[in-house]
Amino acid sequence: MKTSTRTRDLGSGSIPGLLMKLAVPTVVAQVVNLLYNVVDRIYIGHIPEIGGSALTGVGLFAPILMLINAFAALASSGGAPRAAIAMGAKDNERAEKILGNCFALLLLFSAVLTVTFYTFSPVLLDLFGGSKETLPYAIDYARVYVLGTFFVMMVMGLNPFITTQGFTKISMLTTLIGAVINIILDPVFIFLLGLGVKGAAIATVISQAVGSIWVLNFITGEKTILKLRKKNIRLEGKVIGPCLALGISTFVMLSTESLLSISFNWSLSEFGGDVAVGAMTILTSVSQLVFLPMQGICQGGQPLISYNFGAGNGNRVKQAFFTQFGACVVFSCVSCAAIVLLPDVFAGIFTSDKELAQYTAWALRIYMAGYFALGFQISCQQGFMALGQAKVSLLLAVLRKIILLIPLIFILPLFFENKVFAVFLAEPVSDIVAALVTTVTFMTKFGSILKEGPSRK
Repeated sequence: MKTSTRTRDLGSGSIPGLLMKLAVPTVVAQVVNLLYNVVDRIYIGHIPEIGGSALTGVGLFAPILMLINAFAALASSGGAPRAAIAMGAKDNERAEKILGNCFALLLLFSAVLTVTFYTFSPVLLDLFGGSKETLPYAIDYARVYVLGTFFVMMVMGLNPFITTQGFTKISMLTTLIGAVINIILDPVFIFLLGLGVKGAAIATVISQAVGSIWVLNFITGEKTILKLRKKNIRLEGKVIGPCLALGISTFVMLSTESLLSISFNWSLSEFGGDVAVGAMTILTSVSQLVFLPMQGICQGGQPLISYNFGAGNGNRVKQAFFTQFGACVVFSCVSCAAIVLLPDVFAGIFTSDKELAQYTAWALRIYMAGYFALGFQISCQQGFMALGQAKVSLLLAVLRKIILLIPLIFILPLFFENKVFAVFLAEPVSDIVAALVTTVTFMTKFGSILKEGPSRK
């Protein structure tokens, strides 16, 4: 079985240096991946005369987009750490079985989701809070984007397997190539060809298709350590089961983002109308600018933590986690301060509609007030995942969204005269409480997890 100095480095190289080497490309990849949707929204928000309504319409598609991403992550976020732990235990054959099983699962998800969302997207978008002004734009965007579900699955589902081997530059190029193509094609299809929101969706599908070709070419080629082999592309319960058990926490996090988006849209549509729903579209984009880089830092730290945990090197696991933890906390605090102090700048990136921009700037100060706590919450929750702790990771994933945030969206307006303010306030309250619980839980259990060591199931 093929070996590499990349995996040997994970067990012996400088932790800060390795985290920098692994995290920088993954952070860039996360930010670039964000551009797929953010660039669409920026261009759409600046379409003359209809930009505000079109942007709000595209925002209605967010729950469907999040569900597609969630199913991709169900395979990858459980499979990639399991593969890394197997590599740390010098069992690359099992790691390749995990890769093949996850690929088979991604194929199944792609087929089911494409048919389901193409058929039912008009009904779903109407339920998500669409109005007669915004629903046509939402349907136009959704019907095209959904046809590219397979390409999204390949990029999001297989790229973490490249990262977990230490090939972070390759994984970064996966999203970089696609994003550059998207940035180039967006104005061509939206403005030059006059296709509007349909053009934005077409550009995104083409860029994701190129990214998927890149991933598949690498993962089946000669440079990869873990190779996608035909004999492993079949679902085996004993292989895919532990991956699903671990990946379910990320699936819950992302799928509840979908439910969360629906909850926000319902409440804001009732209390604030289309302008409030449009502001929420921008708030989501800005919050991802903070969330995804931290996700990238943790994806960079995951191979370090998982490999050394599998190898039984507890001291390196501790050093890797606390280095990752510090980076996430500093980033979240600095980002939160910048957004709260300069909300007009961030709102203006996404829309030229003065009313929408002013409303969004006001909402940003409320909605992002607790985002400094996300550095604590994400690094600890992802730390549990890197250590293969499926159950506790799932519980903490459920805490922030289902137990705290979604109920607060509907409860807080009962106690405030300004109902829209109360809806936005639910976010910082849940962020701070969830971060406190997650951090205390991780620090309490960390030592015992290291003593117990990894499960060999």
